[in-house]
Amino acid sequence: MILGQTTRKNFTQNPKNDILSGLTVALALVPEAVAFAFVAGVDPLVGLYGAFMMGIVTALFGGRPGMISGATGAMAVVMVHLIQKGNEVGLTLESPIENLGLQWLFITLLFVGAIQIAAGVFRLGKFVRLIPHPVMMGFVNGLAIVIFLSQLGLFPNAVPKEISFLNNTSEWFSALFSNISFWKMMGFIGLTMAIMYGLPKLTKKIPAALIAIIAVACITIFGNIEMSTVGSFIREGGGEGLQGSLPTFQDQIFGLFGTLSGHWDTIISTAFILAAVGLIESLMTLNLVDEITETRGSGNRECVAQGGANILNGLFGGMGGCAMIGQSIINVDSGGRGRLSGAVAAIALLCFVLFGAPLIEQIPIAALVGVMFMVVIGTFAWSSFRIIRKIPISDAIVLIAVSAITVWKDLAIAVIAGVIISALVFAWKNATMIRARKRFQADGTKTYEIWGPLFFGSIQNFNAKFDIKNDPDSVEIDFIESRVSDHSALEAIFNLVNKYEAAGKSIKLKHLSTDCKNLMYKASPKFKEVIVEDIDDPRYHLAADPEKFTKPLSDYKL
Repeated sequence: MILGQTTRKNFTQNPKNDILSGLTVALALVPEAVAFAFVAGVDPLVGLYGAFMMGIVTALFGGRPGMISGATGAMAVVMVHLIQKGNEVGLTLESPIENLGLQWLFITLLFVGAIQIAAGVFRLGKFVRLIPHPVMMGFVNGLAIVIFLSQLGLFPNAVPKEISFLNNTSEWFSALFSNISFWKMMGFIGLTMAIMYGLPKLTKKIPAALIAIIAVACITIFGNIEMSTVGSFIREGGGEGLQGSLPTFQDQIFGLFGTLSGHWDTIISTAFILAAVGLIESLMTLNLVDEITETRGSGNRECVAQGGANILNGLFGGMGGCAMIGQSIINVDSGGRGRLSGAVAAIALLCFVLFGAPLIEQIPIAALVGVMFMVVIGTFAWSSFRIIRKIPISDAIVLIAVSAITVWKDLAIAVIAGVIISALVFAWKNATMIRARKRFQADGTKTYEIWGPLFFGSIQNFNAKFDIKNDPDSVEIDFIESRVSDHSALEAIFNLVNKYEAAGKSIKLKHLSTDCKNLMYKASPKFKEVIVEDIDDPRYHLAADPEKFTKPLSDYKL
């Protein structure tokens, strides 16, 4: 009964909000999917099919209700080299094959999906918890900048490129202010943003983004105002329009595996990069939506759903993808919380392709750009400017570095770099925390009371605490405020014991926790001779999966 209620709650809590927000997202998905298809060098319909299949699978089976998936720029840029290479190889075959790169992409997506499903099965999604908050802030800031820059490509040229601002300033300004197309687009972008800002102050029953798009579209269509539209954008990019049919099974790819001879390294390496980029962006977006909605999604389930969706893309002719932070925020801000919102967005997108192409192609690009600009404003962590001087300098560097690398390279590299920098800073700080208090017992035994974690970063400071030559014949090392963490620590203690024994002195190790003792006994039987078992030895009980322990700890016999 409870399971059924939870399932219904995840599917939809408010059908009206989910349906309206899904329609809003579907409208915003069209130019994004088309633009990313152009980036990858494939037909716009491939991008739209990819957005549909990613959206419907992850909406119904993913780990985060309300999160939107589709074709993304982060994955599109990785596909470019693969598609170009495949096209080159296709033209050199005895029987030339056109667009072989696209077929290679479909094959690669099968491997991408398998890798992502494996990541979910082996529960690797939990490692997203290791991503520090400065990395998260850098991620949203960098992604907001990337979304903003991607919208600039949709603007008409404000000033002809041949007119130089430095050499002919007056002519440059004259050309700028006489460019009617540019100022019309700016005006309608401003109108869209104004509606999205002002409407929620009057009512929140309908998504402001949807009303803004409809209002601007009605003004341009019924006012017969000539502007760049979704249809003109597709045709200018080399497409034929939005009209298409249902995705079809790509059975021809199974006969093209022979063309991969000598190029498997390209396929596999690209598959791993695409899988990593997709999972990192999806899990980071999942974390962000978790924070906004104050609920918790399942990273491992999302990994499996993303993998299944990418395999479906490979089999039915989509370009693949992952979670989309911009569309996810549009959905959440418009009231979409359940799986229904993502499903409606995906189905509506397919309906646009099948039935609504003539109408959707008339929507002005300005309306969709205005929506995305509001997403940029909502996504960027403006508080980072306020706190930048209040947080540790290392965290500030991580925040700025992740933002910059996201814009410069891509999301995956930025997040990995941020985590590595944060890990190195953490290791360095803990390495300097190792301390040794020295005291003598009544019988002349010298005791070293170790404080702080003993691991690869702290062993040099640990070794420097001991004076083997001048110490008495009996020495104790007390670990009650320390823990032995890794092989480097084991090796340091082992060498220390050998040095004391070589000097003819007795050494004992005491107050080691059970897990530390087990680690040391496994490493060398010699430790059994020097470790003192005591009733006062510390005992640590850590739940491997805290979610399984639903009662107060006092109710368990530990």
